[in-house]
Amino acid sequence: MKLGLVLEGGGMRGIYTVGVLDRLMEEDIEADYVIGVSAGACNGVSYVSRQKGRAYRVDMDYLDDKRYGGISSFLKTKSIFGMDFLFDEIPNHLDPFDYETFLASPCEFVTGVTDVDTGKTVYFTKEHLDHDSTVIRASSSIPIFAPMVRYRGGKYLDGGTSDPIPVRKALDDGCDKVIVVLTRSRDFVKKPEKFRYVYSRLFRKYPHMIEVLDRRHKVYREEQELVRRLEREGRAIVVAPSRPIEIGRFEREREKLQAVYDMAVEDVNRVMDKIEAWNDER
Repeated sequence: MKLGLVLEGGGMRGIYTVGVLDRLMEEDIEADYVIGVSAGACNGVSYVSRQKGRAYRVDMDYLDDKRYGGISSFLKTKSIFGMDFLFDEIPNHLDPFDYETFLASPCEFVTGVTDVDTGKTVYFTKEHLDHDSTVIRASSSIPIFAPMVRYRGGKYLDGGTSDPIPVRKALDDGCDKVIVVLTRSRDFVKKPEKFRYVYSRLFRKYPHMIEVLDRRHKVYREEQELVRRLEREGRAIVVAPSRPIEIGRFEREREKLQAVYDMAVEDVNRVMDKIEAWNDER
């Protein structure tokens, strides 16, 4: 049995995913395959590299550092997050990412990005992360709030825009069962994107990107339904916030983030027996 781990994005709501992944590492639950978009990809790499606590530190230890992001960063770099700080200074100097363990791991890793020219999701495997975090940066570049990222001739933005819960890709890649980690509660209803006036002008040269943003809420609902169906069939374990997460993707209040992390630990503990049973089946 091939066990997959599917990680939704959500900016700072990803601290929920961090709590889940830390608990899985504590119990030595090692998936065969991990796919994440946006914050899900950022947190998923530290799971594959077996660096428990690293994603937590990245999310929590630099909240007061101006390089982490904010309005000044947006005005200076057109990104609400300090992308150079997050994807260069931290992994290469301040809290080193273990590329060697990551690349040597038998666990497959995939991240999705959105091609701004075609509006399609492009998926990159771990070979593209050989001491290079460009594709993770691209997957985390939120439209409007971050500039597009160029990589090998392509122009990319947030993977969660075109494939917010990439469970279908996990199935296509051969996963028999999946653990799906959401950063929204089960009853969350995605609404049409805000700022259409802004993004329709910002991406006027990229009509397919506008279409992706226009359809994002519909795609999200379709993927939610697929996850529900897999759960009914016994092919998915869903770990989702047991209470609505009352923080936004740019949250900076440490107490609120800690509360979400703690909730994640409680939520995954409720299904840990089933996860361990699946793990033992392999």
